[in-house]
Amino acid sequence: MKIEKITGLIAAPFTPMHPDGEVNVQVIEKYHGLLTSNGVVGAFINGSTGEGVSTTTREKLMVAETWARVTTGGSIKVINHLGGTCYKDCIELAKESKRMGLHAVALTSPSYFKPANVKMLAEFFSKVAESVPEMPVYYYHIPVLTGGFFNMIDFVREVAPRVPNFAGIKYTHEDFMDFLSCLNFEDGRFDMLWGRDENFLSALILGARGAVGSTYNYAAPLYHKLIEAFDRNDQAGARAFQQKSIDMITLLGKYGGIATGKAYMRFIGLDCGEFRLPVRNMSSSDYQAFVKDVRSLGMDDLFSKI
Repeated sequence: MKIEKITGLIAAPFTPMHPDGEVNVQVIEKYHGLLTSNGVVGAFINGSTGEGVSTTTREKLMVAETWARVTTGGSIKVINHLGGTCYKDCIELAKESKRMGLHAVALTSPSYFKPANVKMLAEFFSKVAESVPEMPVYYYHIPVLTGGFFNMIDFVREVAPRVPNFAGIKYTHEDFMDFLSCLNFEDGRFDMLWGRDENFLSALILGARGAVGSTYNYAAPLYHKLIEAFDRNDQAGARAFQQKSIDMITLLGKYGGIATGKAYMRFIGLDCGEFRLPVRNMSSSDYQAFVKDVRSLGMDDLFSKI
């Protein structure tokens, strides 16, 4: 299979929720419009940001069906994250993703019964990929959450000869040596998508041209300016934009972590509700303090516009 590499920003959308905690797919059409109008080229749905580990198979299918419908004929490429604990569930979701006409699927390392080595991880991956032989399949490398601390260059060497539809890796880790080795494998054969927004500039320097991130939902203009500065060799400008990204992401930690991303979405005008348990959501008073901190960043022109 010829791999179509994705250049640009791929957002990892939040899964919108009603106040009672049920999935709110009605928001997704407006969400799609937000990403399109802000120059985002893809959507990595049902991932970490999309609470894929906290939603049921039925809910993941609802989310995927809605994204498939709203993106038909548009420019957004949808990659559906399948999970990674039960390969049977992954196969079911992969086949449904293919039926829906989504661009690609992705899966992580099993995180409870963990693979003993790279060969076992490749076997797990292969079993899912072979169920959709004409669809690109990405590996989602996020070892801090899965515990799959394998060198990805070893994984690439294992799957490259045996999985024709292996597309590449969403690389959410800080091992730049390993990332570069994967990027250079067989003259850049695979699509290596960077997954750490706070050090995107470092990945650009190594040669990355596509990235998947949660902050691209609400701050795409910031990263477009970072890329533009890098491409015109304005190193000081690129570093300054990366620092703004770091300052913005620092507030995620200050206000409780991943759920703060939905607070950013509320701030720009697209209310996606709250995260499901066990993730902690901020209180009303915390949100007011958060808004003050966001305004103090001086980034009003760098947030995504509704």
